[in-house]
Amino acid sequence: MKALILAAGLGTRLRPLTNERPKALVEANGVSLLERNIRFLQAQGISEIIVNVHHFGEQIMDFVHARDWGLPVRISDERGLLRDTGGGIRHAAEHLRNEADFLVYNVDVLSDLNLTPFYETHRRQGNLATLAVRHRKTQRYLLFDKDLRLISRYHPETDPCPQPGQEAAAFSGIHLISSRIFSLLPEEEVFPILPVYLQLTKTECIRGYFHDESFWMDMGRPESIADYTRRFSGTKTEKRSGASDF
Repeated sequence: MKALILAAGLGTRLRPLTNERPKALVEANGVSLLERNIRFLQAQGISEIIVNVHHFGEQIMDFVHARDWGLPVRISDERGLLRDTGGGIRHAAEHLRNEADFLVYNVDVLSDLNLTPFYETHRRQGNLATLAVRHRKTQRYLLFDKDLRLISRYHPETDPCPQPGQEAAAFSGIHLISSRIFSLLPEEEVFPILPVYLQLTKTECIRGYFHDESFWMDMGRPESIADYTRRFSGTKTEKRSGASDF
């Protein structure tokens, strides 16, 4: 299975660390976020990785091309237009549409989520998309029914409390998607993917997948980088799940 790493963002939350480099090349405990995630996905059995680029895209391209990763790592070039998450997925279609399913992974998250049961659940349920989610505090919850089918967004300060059987969860920035989605995406060049999911969930199976037992960190802020480095300074490796066969 192939994976798309979303690395094109401006990294505004990571400033000043991203004033002269892309967020993908910001280092956590001495290793860039991009390298950590490429190595993690390779160990999980991913066969090919696509990285989308925009902000300081040349730096990412040079970084990728200067290394032997042990698997193909290709570039989806958005230097001419930043397309947001949905547009980025659509723009990478030439690399992904021949796959039955593919993984999308935000470059600014680190996790040891085991992809094997995640993928098996996605395939068994026949989902158009399966979103990795957690019970954690956030400003942007998603609401799911008792079968973990996506219902809507959920804002605790303004929305009624979830009904019995409904559950609010935070999206982890990791999702499995059927290539059928390419025939369902908007024609626009720039759009986020979550509103598309919220529209498609009316007719398609889009479900959540809880991974509360996994390690997960949002590395999108300087304080997160500092916290990660403090926690793992002096360790050669962090906890990682075993390799998988896709």
